[in-house]
Amino acid sequence: MDRITLAGSNAFQAADGYDYMENNCVDEPTKLCEFKKLNGRILKTVDSVYQDVGSVDECRELCLNSPYRCHSYDYGDTGEMVCRLSHHSRATLTDIQDPYLEVPEAATYELSSCYNVSIDCRSGDMIARIQTSKLFDGKIYAKGSPNSCVRDVNNSLEFELSMAYDNLECNVRKNGLGRYINDVVIQHHDKIVTSSDLGLAVTCQYDLTNKSVTNEVDLGVRGDITPALSEEVTVDSPNVAMKITDRNGGDVMPSAEVGDPLALRFEIMDKNSPYEIFVRELVAMDGVDSSEIVLIDSDGCPTDHFIMGPIYKSAESGKILLSHFDAFKFPSSEVVQFRALVTPCMPTCEPVQCDQEESTGDLRSVVSYGKRRRRRSTDVQDDMLLVQTIQIKDKFGFERDNKSSILNEAVFLPNETNGLCINLAGIIVACAVFLAAQMTIVAAWTFIWQRRRSSSKLTAHDEMSVTMSLPPSALSSGRTDSLCKLYDSGYNHPRRF
Repeated sequence: MDRITLAGSNAFQAADGYDYMENNCVDEPTKLCEFKKLNGRILKTVDSVYQDVGSVDECRELCLNSPYRCHSYDYGDTGEMVCRLSHHSRATLTDIQDPYLEVPEAATYELSSCYNVSIDCRSGDMIARIQTSKLFDGKIYAKGSPNSCVRDVNNSLEFELSMAYDNLECNVRKNGLGRYINDVVIQHHDKIVTSSDLGLAVTCQYDLTNKSVTNEVDLGVRGDITPALSEEVTVDSPNVAMKITDRNGGDVMPSAEVGDPLALRFEIMDKNSPYEIFVRELVAMDGVDSSEIVLIDSDGCPTDHFIMGPIYKSAESGKILLSHFDAFKFPSSEVVQFRALVTPCMPTCEPVQCDQEESTGDLRSVVSYGKRRRRRSTDVQDDMLLVQTIQIKDKFGFERDNKSSILNEAVFLPNETNGLCINLAGIIVACAVFLAAQMTIVAAWTFIWQRRRSSSKLTAHDEMSVTMSLPPSALSSGRTDSLCKLYDSGYNHPRRF
């Protein structure tokens, strides 16, 4: 344990008569590490300076492979292609006065945490074992099963998740002969997915003779970008709107994924309104099993500043309140619904002082416009409920199941010599045309047959009418004349026996 491992936990306190010694020369193995960007400042002094470094990624690799425990680096801020490394971070600089230079265009990349991942492939299950460089408080679960195949972790440096091959809840998939794969999520928060979370793709490979174990770790955050769903909800007296925007106040583009910098905007639409507003009890909910997390409490203070910051007035107008946050989602749903209670006050709203914990464990006071005012004799409606919904995709980059429509499937018809690939949609259309043609032919034949039948009946009826109208003498004479003509023409009547 050291200051890095226990960063932000208030574990270190002043003690007279004691000296704290820390080893920064430990040769640690190569790990999966994450760095967080600290904008606007660089360290005054560093441990190593490298020139002619091609990119910020090369500078990052120099930090990870340094002979000492490198905890921060900056690139290109003190000179072109200059990389500077240091064993210091904000957690180790609490006792140093003004360790940073304020440079608006500069940035320091600070080591957040590192992970060692190993996979234990057994006869009936696979076990993902994780070692971290910083105390971890969260959960690890199989992708798609955040509630049924999960392991809760409470302030630990080592944890694991066992996934049986025959356990349907853990969703272990067989990919070929003797090959099993699964996706695992390391989630820092108890309820929501943030940009700090990691996705791991784990694999176990077996053969029929010797059992060989391999593991594959994928920290890619390449995710499918799905258009975000957004709607604006307004209430009367005064007319207040809540919507999700980017950090510059613009409307959110038709895309949102975990980690995108967003802002929640509360605005009185009437610029001449005499009222101001404050916000409290801001809650984020999912769209599946009603999981929820409180972002702004009943006093108007943020509950976790790593998820959502305090509410402050916009510089452009006192009628607008803003709160910055990085896009997050719930494990069980891609839908995040924000609900907030907004109360108008006149002429102004008094802010509340909130204590915010820094990464070093220290507390600092911040202003948030969420303090509930005292009751006054006014007709203004209290506790207006505003609702906003957005759809957010994760960034783990796991393989999605390809769901193809039946109309786009192809059917392979085997033949003695070669195969014929026929599109199923073409078969359906051809059958429909053939049936329509058959129905047309049957209908036409029926119509013609009915017409001929009616015509023959009419002819027979006319002949009978003519016969009945002739006198008997004329009828006999006519028959005799007809027979004479037949015999005169040489007509031979066949004999029938």
